[in-house]
Amino acid sequence: MLRLGTGIGWRPEIADAVERMPGIDWVEVVAENVCPGHLPESLLRLRERGVTVIPHGVSLGLGGADRPDEGRLAALAERVEALGAPLVTEHIAFVRAGGPLTASPGLEAGHLLPVPRTRDALDVLCENVRIAQESLPVPLALENIAALFSWPGEEMTEGEFLSELAERTGVRLLVDVANLHTNHVNRGEDPAEALARLPVEALAYVHVAGGFARDGVWHDSHAHPVPREVLDILTALAGRAAPPGVLLERDENFPEPAELESELSAIRDAVDAGRRAADTPATAATTTSTADTPVTATTTSTADTPVTAATATTGGRRTGTGGTPAGTAPTPAGTGTTAARQRLGVAQAAVLSSLVAGTPVPEGFDRVRMRVQARSLAAKRADVVAKVAPELPVILGAEYRERFLAYARTRPMDGGYRQDALDFAGQLLRKEDPLAPRIHRHLRAWWLDRAGPAPRVPGPAVRAARKVLLRGA
Repeated sequence: MLRLGTGIGWRPEIADAVERMPGIDWVEVVAENVCPGHLPESLLRLRERGVTVIPHGVSLGLGGADRPDEGRLAALAERVEALGAPLVTEHIAFVRAGGPLTASPGLEAGHLLPVPRTRDALDVLCENVRIAQESLPVPLALENIAALFSWPGEEMTEGEFLSELAERTGVRLLVDVANLHTNHVNRGEDPAEALARLPVEALAYVHVAGGFARDGVWHDSHAHPVPREVLDILTALAGRAAPPGVLLERDENFPEPAELESELSAIRDAVDAGRRAADTPATAATTTSTADTPVTATTTSTADTPVTAATATTGGRRTGTGGTPAGTAPTPAGTGTTAARQRLGVAQAAVLSSLVAGTPVPEGFDRVRMRVQARSLAAKRADVVAKVAPELPVILGAEYRERFLAYARTRPMDGGYRQDALDFAGQLLRKEDPLAPRIHRHLRAWWLDRAGPAPRVPGPAVRAARKVLLRGA
């Protein structure tokens, strides 16, 4: 089993601080944010020092109804090779829906959305995972995600869903304890039950992150300190099995390096507390009796229940004879799920359309939570477009966010964030309600610079915006 140690999510904003941090054994980088031929110098220096770099994908959408896109899989494999990574990770989520499978417009969520825990969804996910495993050069691990809403008619708990996924495919698990806490608050799900069902031998590593509560909803922001409840779930997990690696995620609102180092120390302490509890006979006896007890701010252990039979390990995948996941019959990738894909596709398209295109919320869903999710998707979309095209907030100033959210209400994303930025600017330039002449002139220059058949010499607006950005405005 790959032993990683303590790590942190590498982001350009904290690259220098990460290089100077003591005790960093590995880092994780968002796969889509690096180019194989032009890796950041900071990552190259970390690799030269022996720091492991793991690519973490966010766009495959293995929980979607369609088969994984060959181009996305090839791009992910390229990043694995470029980084010399021993492992690659993705999410149990869908990120797009519609298209030919459902004879409806293709839609992009721009974010990770939960799959229904049903037999149809599990069958499709397992087949998609097998396809991905055949295309990737290293073992694959999948992460449980945070969710703001629940699907009606679910047939399994999170723990049951994850356990069967690992058993049927041999995929490894990236367990995000912050997401378990999020789902505890938002969906009433018991973290202890999920931990009790996890096949610990499939554990690849663990994510830890912060968030915040608002109006009874927990938002997994990755921009706030790690709360005590999340650390307690980590301790409970470590009481069952020593995590091969634990990583702190922070995506924005970065604190001073000393605060990040303090959080890393708290994470190490939480793991140590779990291991001490596991080594104490009296604690182990108590732990066995708490399988149905929710993990709270005062809980530091959970049930020590064996989950699966012993399996052989080949290349990081749990398998039986002939490379087939233990306990399952061989199933060729890409067969046997046509009807399930169609049913799942129709359901996911209806959900995503209600979130990004304003169509009615499907029956059985909590309408309040769906509105919260819709607002969250639009806000995230505005934030990511501002990062992909940082000149736009400079050109539009205080009007940027309001104008973008108005655009997003009538224009679902269907081509990625860079295309979204171009479409947004193009719509503003075509609006009957004219922009101020100066803004219109600068925005048009930016749009022509980005949308033309060949890059133009940057105009005054683009040069001015870049100067402002370089000054840190």
